[in-house]
Amino acid sequence: MVSEPGPPLPFFVYGTLRPGEANHDLFLRGRVAAEQPARLPGAALYDGPGHPYAIERPGGEIQGELVTARPESYAELLAALDRLEEYVPGDPRSLYERVARHVLRTADATPVRAWVYLAAPRVAAGLRATGTRIEGGDWRSRN
Repeated sequence: MVSEPGPPLPFFVYGTLRPGEANHDLFLRGRVAAEQPARLPGAALYDGPGHPYAIERPGGEIQGELVTARPESYAELLAALDRLEEYVPGDPRSLYERVARHVLRTADATPVRAWVYLAAPRVAAGLRATGTRIEGGDWRSRN
């Protein structure tokens, strides 16, 4: 699988890639230069089987981390995260879409453009209809 080309943006992670969660060490250990708390405005978080989905929603907000890859690890990390999120550019069967969005650093509300994996349109439609929204937009507070 080939990831679409794009600028070397940081990643906004909001679920199993957050520190302390199942995929954090598996995918991010040794590949990251910095992690800092951030939030994604204009989105809502939904519970999926084993992982969350973000969908665009005016007035909503998702809590997460802004992850900056080490320059020498960026291409490898981008490809690994695309595989994890089952994202294939242009494939209608993809579960997520990788899109560039502005997220806000929690410490100072500075906007930073970052890659975000949002639920693909067909998945988002199902979540809006019958999904379980995680109130407060924080994956860690789901239970």
